[in-house]
Amino acid sequence: MNLPVRIGMDTSKSVFQLHGVDENEVEFVFDHHQPRRYQRAVPRRQPLRRQPRADARRLPDYKAPIVRNGADGRDLATARWGMPSSGQALLQATKKRADKLQAKGKTVDFKELLRMEPDGGTTNIRNVKSKHWTRWLGVENRCVVPFNSFSEFNKAEGGDIWFALDETRPLACFAGIWTNWTSVRKVKEGETTNDLYAFLTTEANAEVFAIHPKAMPVILTTPEEIESWMTAPLEEALKLQRPLPGGTLRIVARGVKEDQAAAA
Repeated sequence: MNLPVRIGMDTSKSVFQLHGVDENEVEFVFDHHQPRRYQRAVPRRQPLRRQPRADARRLPDYKAPIVRNGADGRDLATARWGMPSSGQALLQATKKRADKLQAKGKTVDFKELLRMEPDGGTTNIRNVKSKHWTRWLGVENRCVVPFNSFSEFNKAEGGDIWFALDETRPLACFAGIWTNWTSVRKVKEGETTNDLYAFLTTEANAEVFAIHPKAMPVILTTPEEIESWMTAPLEEALKLQRPLPGGTLRIVARGVKEDQAAAA
C-alpha cells in the first residue's frame, strides 16, 4: 500500500510542508502493518489516540504534526513550531521596543511591555546544556517530527537544496522537544496557551556541509533510534545529537521552493 504522505522541511527558511494527509492517513503512517519505510517513523508500542487533522504548508509559529509520549502511549498531536525563547532574548527585545517608544515621547510600563513582548519562538535547538533547554529534555517533553525531505538555502548553488534519505523520500524523523506554554505569540492574538515544539540541530555532515556548513537537523532513521530518543535516560538520548554518517543523505531537488516529488 502506497500512502499519499509526503512531508518537507526547509530548515534554513523555516518552511514545513505536509502533503496529502488527513487524520486517517496520518494514523496509517505510524501503523506497524504498513510498509517498512513508514514503520520506521514511529514504532507503535501502543495504539495512538485519535489524530488531529494536519494542513499542508508550515511556517514558524504554525501548527505541524509531532509524536510525543502520552499517558496512554504515543500521542500524535499538532503543535506550533517554535519553543519559548529565553528570558534574556525577550528582555533584550523589550528593551529595544521600550527605547523606540520613549524616543517618540511615550510613557513605558516596562513590566507590562515585557509581559506582552511577542515571542514567535525558537525553531532549532543546538545548545542542550543551556539551563533554558534542560528543563524540557526529560522523556515527558521529548517528541519526534516526521519528514520526507528538508532543504537548506545556498544562493550560489541555486537556492533551496532539498535532502532526503534517498530518491523515494522515505519517512524519517527529527529529534525534538515540546511544551505547553502561555505567552504572546502574535500581538493581534494577545496572551494564549499553546503546545509548542522545536527540533535539535548538530554539526553538518558531508552532504549538508557542502550547502549549509553551520548545522543540520538531528535525524532519526531507525525504530531503535526513535525509541531511544523517546524513552532513554538523557545521557544516552543525547548521543543521538550527531551528524548522519557521510553518504546517508541525497540531494533530491535544487532551486525550488517545494520538493514536488515529495508532494506527488
